[in-house]
Amino acid sequence: MNRETRRETDGQDFVKRSRLYREFLAEKDEIARHRWLESEKQGRDIGYERALMQWVRKHRDLWRQAWLASERDSG
Repeated sequence: MNRETRRETDGQDFVKRSRLYREFLAEKDEIARHRWLESEKQGRDIGYERALMQWVRKHRDLWRQAWLASERDSG
């Protein structure tokens, strides 16, 4: 593995280990879950953008507080 490839791999590993990236992935999963639940309730796909906006308005603040607390407890 050459130096440039190793540097790219190290950078990708850093990103994957970062709290910000883990939070992004967890949030993305929650939005997908919200989309599925709301789509089931309405009997049609509500779409990603609508699910995102609803989730941010209704759930993000409390979810983020709980997620940060669990990160502190596990770290």
